[in-house]
Amino acid sequence: MRTRKPPNFLRMQITHDEKYQQFTIALPDGDEAELAYSKPAEDVISFTHTFVPENHRNQGLAEKLIKAGFAYAQKNNLKVIPGCDVVAKFLQVHPEYQQFLM
Repeated sequence: MRTRKPPNFLRMQITHDEKYQQFTIALPDGDEAELAYSKPAEDVISFTHTFVPENHRNQGLAEKLIKAGFAYAQKNNLKVIPGCDVVAKFLQVHPEYQQFLM
């Protein structure tokens, strides 16, 4: 049985689509991982949904997307609402990001 190698994260680019309010990673097999958000106020971002295709889970993709979302929030002086369970779990492991919460 062949073991799948983890993806090369250095090559995987995160795309931010402000129109559709999401951060995405295009995966080699044509699938896409995403962190969706809404902007309930001018200075607030709510991470509403995280999705990684099943065959790409447990490889750090959600964490990479969430970190990109927090970097965007920091750069734009936005307060964060962790409206997604995956983001809430991320915050338990990475308390240094709690400074950005509402």
